[in-house]
Amino acid sequence: MSRHIGTAGWSLPKQHRKRFGAGDSNLARYATRLNAAEINSSFYRPHKPSTYKRWAESVPADFRFSVKLPKTVTHEKRLEGIEVLLDTFLGECAVLGRKLGPLLVQLPPSLQFDPRNRFFETLRARFGGAVVCEPRHATWFTPEAEAAFRAGRISRVAADPAPVPAAAEPFGRLVYYRWHGSPRKYYSDYDDAALRALKKRLPKDAWVIFDNTTLGHATGNALALTR
Repeated sequence: MSRHIGTAGWSLPKQHRKRFGAGDSNLARYATRLNAAEINSSFYRPHKPSTYKRWAESVPADFRFSVKLPKTVTHEKRLEGIEVLLDTFLGECAVLGRKLGPLLVQLPPSLQFDPRNRFFETLRARFGGAVVCEPRHATWFTPEAEAAFRAGRISRVAADPAPVPAAAEPFGRLVYYRWHGSPRKYYSDYDDAALRALKKRLPKDAWVIFDNTTLGHATGNALALTR
């Protein structure tokens, strides 16, 4: 078990670049200091298996990637009729091999929980690894929705800012924090007090991904949390 701490993507902002070791790519340099990264670009466009293979070969053996499901699945199809899209995506990212961590299912704020939807069952029929979900509609934070998460062996992300109070706390076996920057999403920095408080809450097996990347704060926050 270990803590995986990183950022959404692996850019090296100018103000932090000198804190990383040498490497023949941004990713290789990033992996000299951080042991995880969230692949968000898969949300917007597919990547060739050869791309995933190159990424896997650029990082050490203990490095892990979480991979975000495509928006065609979550936002356009809204979890309905997605079997072919899901098969394609899983075939692509499977090339990461042992360096594939959890899949991230981020749902649109307008998508309500529907107990009739069989998306989790469809996903579980194809993928046995860790899955985390970041819902943003209040209906996903009810006992009925949590029962669906439990039945599908899906963990719920602990998000900041939290769309509802319950969203700030993780649910499920895998603890996965996804901090976007607060109060200004994607922009705000987290101070030392916030990071110390977070570290005290972390179990030995946990993920923390900083998504406040616009001004480069995510990288500094991830490095500070690893200290």
